[in-house]
Amino acid sequence: MISRRDALAGAAAVAALAAAGQSAEAKPRSADAALAEMFEKAFEAQLDRSPQLATSLGDKRNYGKWNDVSDAAADASVRASVDALAKIKRKIKADKLSADSRLSLTLFEQSVSRSVANQKWRRYGYVFNQMGGVQSTTPTFLINQHKVATVSDAEAYVERLRGMPAYLDAQVARSEANAAAGVLPPKHIFDYVLPAARNVVKGAPFTDGPDSPLFADLKAKVGRIDAPEAVKAKLVADGAAALKDGVAPAYARMIAAIESQKARAGTDAGVWRFKDGDAYYADRLADMTTTKLSAAEIHQIGLDNVARIHGEMRAIMAKVGFSGDLDKFFDFMETDPRFFLPQTADGKAEYIKRATAAIAAMNAKVPQYFNRLPKAPMEVRAVEPFREQAAGLAFYERPSADGSRPGVYYANTIDMKALPTYQIEALAFHEGIPGHHFQIALAQELDGLPRFRRFGGYTAFSEGWGLYAERLGKDMGFYEDPYSDFGRLTLEVRRAIRLVVDTGLHAKRWSREQAVQYILDNQPGDRAQAEKDIDRYIVMPGQATAYMIGQQEILRLREKARTAMGAKFDIRGFHDVVLTRGAVPLDVLAANVDAWIAA
Repeated sequence: MISRRDALAGAAAVAALAAAGQSAEAKPRSADAALAEMFEKAFEAQLDRSPQLATSLGDKRNYGKWNDVSDAAADASVRASVDALAKIKRKIKADKLSADSRLSLTLFEQSVSRSVANQKWRRYGYVFNQMGGVQSTTPTFLINQHKVATVSDAEAYVERLRGMPAYLDAQVARSEANAAAGVLPPKHIFDYVLPAARNVVKGAPFTDGPDSPLFADLKAKVGRIDAPEAVKAKLVADGAAALKDGVAPAYARMIAAIESQKARAGTDAGVWRFKDGDAYYADRLADMTTTKLSAAEIHQIGLDNVARIHGEMRAIMAKVGFSGDLDKFFDFMETDPRFFLPQTADGKAEYIKRATAAIAAMNAKVPQYFNRLPKAPMEVRAVEPFREQAAGLAFYERPSADGSRPGVYYANTIDMKALPTYQIEALAFHEGIPGHHFQIALAQELDGLPRFRRFGGYTAFSEGWGLYAERLGKDMGFYEDPYSDFGRLTLEVRRAIRLVVDTGLHAKRWSREQAVQYILDNQPGDRAQAEKDIDRYIVMPGQATAYMIGQQEILRLREKARTAMGAKFDIRGFHDVVLTRGAVPLDVLAANVDAWIAA
């Protein structure tokens, strides 16, 4: 997401109004205010239904509760959204709204329509997977999202531990319903899931040895609150009892269910194997890219960009005086020890230190390219040991809306061979600054937008911005080392390859091995990393196509504006238009930029 409101927010709004043939003064504020109030009520109702969403936003309502993940609750949520939209349409006349409010209404209506349409695909997700499976996200939520500042907060933490068994049992029921509908991930995916689940209940108070992740987190948080020692001791004891008496048996039941599902799973990778699988994948592509591009068109865009980036890589080969073809250069970049930090605690700490330094260097330059900067701070951290086996290579976690929790760029240091030093800059710029942190943290701070827009998002927009941020770093004078610039290209070619292999797996019926081999033939990296990449695309159909589709559109719009505006073009103004209107579908982004150009 993106922080809205910057020096040009007002100008952008006027531009949009001008494009609609209206002036800001001609619009009654009362209709806008009434609509904003109705949006707020709908969002408040959503927070009431989702304690975990509320917690993630720093709202402590229902602080000791978990979400209701039953089908009945899902149906009720959809009905509530439909009813909210119907009420808005009865009470609000669209022609009385400002351009910004009409856009918000359009986006709200689209989100409701999608929630209704998605009911058809309710059974098609993988409850247990290595990217966002509940076996890992449940403890991670408590550790990273549930903040403890008071005794009451700690009591809510213990309450959530006590409620975790019922929550996990409900998730197991969901997974079994999906399995009954024929939807299970491929058999080998469970080899990621099972160790991650077992790691949660390893250590005290479950077994001998160091504290388990949840118990260590509870003790650390309770230890920091201002309370009598006897009160703290009781909280820790209550938490330990909840873990031993409830969480441990729940994980045992969940692990048994996962093992049973693994025995029933097949080996085909693509969603084409499901009933209506082709239609489901087409829906995923439309949702993730916010375009009408077909799988065949996306596949070809990927092939074209792989060829383009290979050409840019060959230019770097010539620059550094390398003798040999591109495959040999890939081998060199993957094997030369100068590009890798040691697989030690010191090596991992050094990587985090260098990534932090890259962010600091970027921070010094961003005022030249951005008018509006997020207020929320950002940190670089290593992924916690208990989930590093299953977690992705790098990812961003948004800050809390109240500023109590910073944004975090997580680097997974479990395998230092997967984190070559020549990619440090590009990864930091994508996940941190000016990538996801600028987009997501900034969006949360846009008080003029309804909260469903400030905290919502579109994958093509957010990941497209992240990949654009990598490229922007070059425009800003980074990647001075040719090898670092090659690192940027390795990440960009990975996103181009994703277009090819994602559509290959899910539409063209490629095998997992065929997709893995395409990666090995077209980018540096070893088989283990290629397999991990492909397994991500297997469990998140369509998601990986959003990056390059979004980036290409942002770049196209930037060059369109630069050409049309000539000397009047200001990169800071362009970034304002992109970031200070919130996350939007790509066609809406294009309309926003066109209005800015026209103004």
